[in-house]
Amino acid sequence: MTTESLSEAIARSGNAADFLRNSQARPTVFPVAPEFSNWRSEQHSWRETVALLDQSHHMTDLFLTGPDALRLLSDLAVNSFANFGVDNAKQFIAVNHEGYLIGDAILFYLGEESFDLVGHPMVIDWVQYHLETGSYNATAERDGNSIVRQGPPKLYRYELQGPNALALVEKVTGAPVPATKFFHMTSFTIANTTVRALRHGMAGQPGFELFGPWADGPTIHAALLEAGAEFGLVQVGSMGYSSANLESGWVPSPLPAIFSGKGTAEYRAWLAATRAGSLAGSLTSDDIEDYYVTPYDLAYGRSVAFDHEFVGRAALETHAANQNRQKVTLVWNSDDVAAVMGSLFQPGTPAKYMSLPKARYGLYQADLVLVDGKQVGISMDCGYMANEQLFASLATIDVASAEPGTEVTVVWGEEPNTRKLQVEPHRQVEIRATVAPAPFVQFARSNYRDR
Repeated sequence: MTTESLSEAIARSGNAADFLRNSQARPTVFPVAPEFSNWRSEQHSWRETVALLDQSHHMTDLFLTGPDALRLLSDLAVNSFANFGVDNAKQFIAVNHEGYLIGDAILFYLGEESFDLVGHPMVIDWVQYHLETGSYNATAERDGNSIVRQGPPKLYRYELQGPNALALVEKVTGAPVPATKFFHMTSFTIANTTVRALRHGMAGQPGFELFGPWADGPTIHAALLEAGAEFGLVQVGSMGYSSANLESGWVPSPLPAIFSGKGTAEYRAWLAATRAGSLAGSLTSDDIEDYYVTPYDLAYGRSVAFDHEFVGRAALETHAANQNRQKVTLVWNSDDVAAVMGSLFQPGTPAKYMSLPKARYGLYQADLVLVDGKQVGISMDCGYMANEQLFASLATIDVASAEPGTEVTVVWGEEPNTRKLQVEPHRQVEIRATVAPAPFVQFARSNYRDR
């Protein structure tokens, strides 16, 4: 049976927005235990003690090797590679020819002519396509996540974060923590096994991301659990882990700008429709470009470097001179959120069901943000932060409305209801919200993003 391409699926549906809004793609699943205790206590752990998060299963790895691997990456990334060397990592950001965001991932410089690009498939597909269709002396090995892969991952990947993370590393290695800059790598010895480590922190807290061959994973995991007991180590399941980005301010899956524009028709013919995902939320438009964002809309401007040629550079220079939106946190009114949940227990059609801790119901969430009834932006990833005891979303909104304290309205639910598997009959409601900084958590703002 021939796999339907994205371009064929869009043609069958009429337009890209209809295809995505009514997609029958299954909800995003983290193939890790949902909870080890409960997601509230697990959220508290990265603020109060130390959290252990298993990142081995939900991301895609693209291992690139060869003399032209770095050139391929540089041709597609807005980032500078001028001082990028072995044992460094960076947030790899790619745009289309019109300068709109395709996606981001973490790029590890593993060794001479050897890289690992780790993240959601959107940007990895884009890189793989250009490798296969371009003139690059490089090879790729793709290791999909545990939903699509047969057998175990190539690497284990464990995240340690929280105020006790560094003390735990010293205990389990028996040595002082090496002086390692943020987003640089080092090596440890744990249980007589060499471990590579990225200085990192998913929720703005101090920590390391540890990785190595899959066969070593059980040994490292057992050693962390044993040494971590005295530091209050808590294993975090997929429910808690999926909400960590709300504190650090990272938007995990903005709609990739691959559905229109120059140079993407061939890509859509290459890409399987099953990799397109689904679009949810109250923003309804037949023009798919109304859902696109630029890197500046999501505060990635500090990563943009016009010191090299890359796909979309000329257009991105224009966006750089016209930055109209800003990433913010929207703190949703608690009474309005409670009313949404309470509608389940009242006669009539309830509001759209709101899952906790993460409430988005499509791979790409796009909810209207209004001021005085006029759209001022898009609310994206949304959920509950137990450490703050509030419901919030990450959004990009017009600069004129982005001042902290500004009152806005988020429209929750769809009108009309779409045919996505995650959508039940519901009514659309308006929820009051207040603009706050992103990252929302002060520790993240002052000790994580400012590096």
